[in-house]
Order: sequence, then structure tokens, then C-alpha cells
Amino acid sequence: MTAVPEEPAWRQRAVERSTRAAKLRAEQRVQRFLDSAQELIAEKGTTDFTVQEVVDRSKQSLRSFYQHFDGKHELLLALFEDALATSAVALREAAAAESDPLQRLRAAVETLYEQSHPSPGVQRPLFSDFALQLLVKHPDQVAMAHIPVLTVFTELIAQAAEAGLIATGKPRRQAALVMQTIMFAAQAHGVPAESHAHPVTSEEIWEFCLGGISGVPATAGRSSSA
Repeated sequence: MTAVPEEPAWRQRAVERSTRAAKLRAEQRVQRFLDSAQELIAEKGTTDFTVQEVVDRSKQSLRSFYQHFDGKHELLLALFEDALATSAVALREAAAAESDPLQRLRAAVETLYEQSHPSPGVQRPLFSDFALQLLVKHPDQVAMAHIPVLTVFTELIAQAAEAGLIATGKPRRQAALVMQTIMFAAQAHGVPAESHAHPVTSEEIWEFCLGGISGVPATAGRSSSA
């Protein structure tokens, strides 16, 4: 049987170099689309823009757009995922500034609350409009997008438990509950509509979450027949 000659090393290097260059060009094109969409959102204060507007602003072709995205929904989803990935980085940085595992967790809780709390005069249509629609129509995509943030809280809760500072439990499930509590309380401003009560603070959110993950689990009693 005739042996197949091995591909020369120079050819392998040339192909790898070509592949890297093509990948870099594709990443640059995608980033221009994302930047253009972000600019349109900032200008309009809404996600109500067209694909053609994004293409025109990016100075690229419609064909190029559809080579990288199925449509506007996938473009907005990419921006949403990027925003949450950036949020996760900020949470890690806030936690890293603390040496105590419990204080690292607290820093992450308070940082996420501040990130999620609406600021007066600041519009965040990607979260106030698109995320709500996404939650109703594509909850699985919302869950996937939040994985970077969920991972941070899972790790921090596990570290606090390993240090004996909170009870050992199921870190990922605890992280999901903590994350959802923080984000819902922040978006709801922490007070009922028409209420004159003071808004919930990040410190109160921390104390509430800490009680939930460090307390003794409640067990429902079973009634016995006489």
C-alpha cells in the first residue's frame, strides 16, 4: 500500500495563518455591526431600528450582515449576552477587591444590585424592552445569556461554604435564587407602586440574601391523623 505523503510544515503554517486572518476579519466585521447597533440604541433610546440602518452605519453590506446574523433578533441577543458578560467581569473585579469569602460574595451582591437598578434619566432599552420580550418568547436564551453572572455567584457561594462561613447547600441553585432576587428587586425599585416607603438598599438586599443562604432550611411539617 502506497503511503500518503505527509503535508509539508510550510503548507500547514500557511493554512493556519490564512485561517487566523479570516477569523480576525470576521470578528472585526461582527464588532462593527454590534457597535453600530449600540450607537443606534443610544441615539433612539429604543431597540426600534432596522437591519438596514445598522448596515448603513457600519458601512458594510447586507449580505455580510446575514453571513453573521440570522436577523435583528440575533443581533440584539448578541448585545444582550455581551452586556451580561461585561457585568460578570465587573462582579469578579468587585469580589477580588475583598479577601474574606463572605465579603467577596457581599461585594458581588451589592454590585449586581447597583448595576440592575434603573438610574434616573438613563435608558436601558436592551434590558427594559428586549429582555422582557426575550423572557416571554425565548426563556431558554435568557437563561443562557445569564450563565456568566450565574457562574460568578455559584463560585462565590461555594467558596464561602468551603470556608465554613455559610451552610453547605447547592451553590448553583442558591446562586440562581440570589441572582433573581437581586435583579427583580432592583428592577421593581424595591417598593410597591404608589408607596411612599424608602426604596430597598443594596445593604438590605445583601442581608436578605445572606439570611437565605446561611439560615437553617425550613421543612414543612406533616400533619398526623389522630
